[in-house]
Amino acid sequence: MSIKQYRASIITASDKGYIGERENRSGKLVKEILEATGYKVVNYMILPDEQPMLEKELAKLCDEGITDLILTTGGTGFSLRDRTPEATIAVAERIVPGIPEAMRMNSMSVTKRAMLSRATAAIRAKTLIVNLPGSPKAVKENLEFIIPELTHGLGILTGNDGECG
Repeated sequence: MSIKQYRASIITASDKGYIGERENRSGKLVKEILEATGYKVVNYMILPDEQPMLEKELAKLCDEGITDLILTTGGTGFSLRDRTPEATIAVAERIVPGIPEAMRMNSMSVTKRAMLSRATAAIRAKTLIVNLPGSPKAVKENLEFIIPELTHGLGILTGNDGECG
């Protein structure tokens, strides 16, 4: 029995990455992990920390049915330019609090600074959006922790799996 290959999109929110001043290590790592676990990466982009631009791209990917999963990296901290959670909430139809709660809980065993993450997760149409941190180390810790459950959630969201219970 084969499992459905879900389509994933990656958005890195980084002013420096967008203008080529910083290598997009986190986005590349997200792509590697997704592909290693059977996801098909259909979009991969770097955007500046501009909330309207992030909102527009998130909404487009969801509304046009381009992807089942959007993973963002970056823009979840305390900097005034960090607006990824706000962009995600602005386009959300339903909030999924358990995913970022689980990521923070798991990361607290590594560093107490995990409590400073403002990451969120949401659903729009039949697409799940999850904010990941910006550092490659934190991306790896968080994504590897949640990915088995994301696959199950996507199965229910897209109608490929039956509901729990």
